[in-house]
Amino acid sequence: MPRAARTFPRYLAPRLREALRDSPAVLIHGPRQSGKTTLARAIGEPLGFGYVSFDDEAVCAAARDDPIDFVDALPARSILDDVQRVPEILTSLKAAIDRRRTAGRFILTGSTNILCVPALADSLAGRMAILRLHPLAQCEIEGVRSRFLAKLFGGTFTAGIADRLGADLADRIAAGGYPAALARRMPGRRGAWYRDYVETQIQRDVRDLSRIRSRDTLPKLLGLAAARTARLVNVADLAAPFELTRQTIHEHVTLLERVFLLERLPSWHSNQLGRLVKRAKLHVGDTGVACALLGVDAAALGAGRPALGSMLESFVLQELRRQASFGPEPLGFFHFRDRDDFEVDIVIERGQAAVAGVEVKAAATVNEADLRGLRKLREAAGKRFVAGIVLYDGSATIRFRDGLFAVPVRKLWETT
Repeated sequence: MPRAARTFPRYLAPRLREALRDSPAVLIHGPRQSGKTTLARAIGEPLGFGYVSFDDEAVCAAARDDPIDFVDALPARSILDDVQRVPEILTSLKAAIDRRRTAGRFILTGSTNILCVPALADSLAGRMAILRLHPLAQCEIEGVRSRFLAKLFGGTFTAGIADRLGADLADRIAAGGYPAALARRMPGRRGAWYRDYVETQIQRDVRDLSRIRSRDTLPKLLGLAAARTARLVNVADLAAPFELTRQTIHEHVTLLERVFLLERLPSWHSNQLGRLVKRAKLHVGDTGVACALLGVDAAALGAGRPALGSMLESFVLQELRRQASFGPEPLGFFHFRDRDDFEVDIVIERGQAAVAGVEVKAAATVNEADLRGLRKLREAAGKRFVAGIVLYDGSATIRFRDGLFAVPVRKLWETT
């Protein structure tokens, strides 16, 4: 797996170019250091876009003091970086677009989840395309185009044998997907980068979002959540180590979601079944961050099977989300669990027409019991069910009856 400093392909680029052809503004939102600025400048500057960074406090002050004049003085095509720091200009951007409604005027970047801040999204509703840039997907790290999601919804996995990932799987999980971290060859240096990154996120982006007094609680809460990744949300458990109310802990988790450090995976619902567990699962946004906070390197992760299983589940979810973000159509992500303990780690919906299930195992073998949750999901989804797979660290792609498969986890990012 490559670790040298280099430029990685970003497969969101074609979607950005496409959006610029028909939308006055395009927002690229995603975690800090995921590559938003690099992508925006790589696409925009050859097209004549000027660049303005709100990371500069003097620029921020000018925009806040007189947003109308600030926007009027911008180049005809502008990249506005870290726009979440100056929400005051959004009304002025809206007015500028309404005066001259042409495609491709503004590229905005933001390190806050716009979907968690409705006021920001509503300011430019109907005028702005929204793209999510994640940290690097494994297929981007490898420089290959994965067809995994197409195969999943087509139910077209073919039988075959591949080498197990073995120790390389734990290495990929611990390394995470942030370009600056991957440029560091030594695991200890990557871990240090991730810890510094979390501290910067909390001191800067969380400060901009909220004036909470207990910011020192957030790294500890994030570490606790990392140790419980891929579990059902339990605010009482998260609150137990702190002298804070459940409501305060809930608000803290929401803040960490807004800066992409955590995410809640909602439960999948069906009218066919009334005994479904409706609580969301909590996942870390990147397993490199989680392992660094827990002080776990690849060797320790590989030796600890329970920890490896939960980290692998989050790793797979994030890889699927990252691939879906540059795909041709939106996909919905959920988990499935009923009160009889039938469960599927990841459920993916394609509109109202298709449902697929992904169960994740860190083991090298698959047995009949590993398929029970997928069969329950197939029953609940009915004709919408297209395929169910168990992703595992084995070597064989195996087809079972009724659209169920066992697939080596490396097939997530490989082309064959």
